Order: sequence, then C-alpha cells, then structure tokens
Amino acid sequence: MARRNKLLVPEARQGLDALKAKLSHSNNPEEAKFEVAKEQGVPLKKGYNGDLTSKEAGKVGGNMGGKMVRELVKMAQQQINDQHKK
Repeated sequence: MARRNKLLVPEARQGLDALKAKLSHSNNPEEAKFEVAKEQGVPLKKGYNGDLTSKEAGKVGGNMGGKMVRELVKMAQQQINDQHKK
C-alpha cells in the first residue's frame, strides 16, 4: 500500500514505524493497523476496504494516531526532565 502521509523529517520514518509496531503489539508496522482493527472489532482486510464506514475507519486510525501522539509526548517530557537533571 502506498504511503500518502508526507513526513516533515523523512529520516524519522523508521522510528515512527517501530513505534507504531511497538504500540500495536506487532512485529511489523504494516500489520499494526490490522492488529488495532481486530482489537476494535473493525472488519479491516488487505486490499479494498471501501465498504468500511467512516466511523470504523476512524476507530482504527484514531486509535493508532492517538497512541503514537501520547507516546511521543511522554518521550519528549522524559527527555526534557532528563536534560533538567544534568
């Protein structure tokens, strides 16, 4: 599947993919959305998913995005705290 999201820092792709896989309890970032969909009860399948409702698609993307943002904020806060301790 082609990626449509353009990162401001393309070098961050590998780290973001690793974070996505970690948070979805998956080994492969490409499989992460299927793991989240299964947890949410959304019938996501490989290939065409035009039969999903916006609500169902939002459950998957929103869940993944929300987890990633929360984790990135925690990481930044920890980094700031570590810098202040030095």
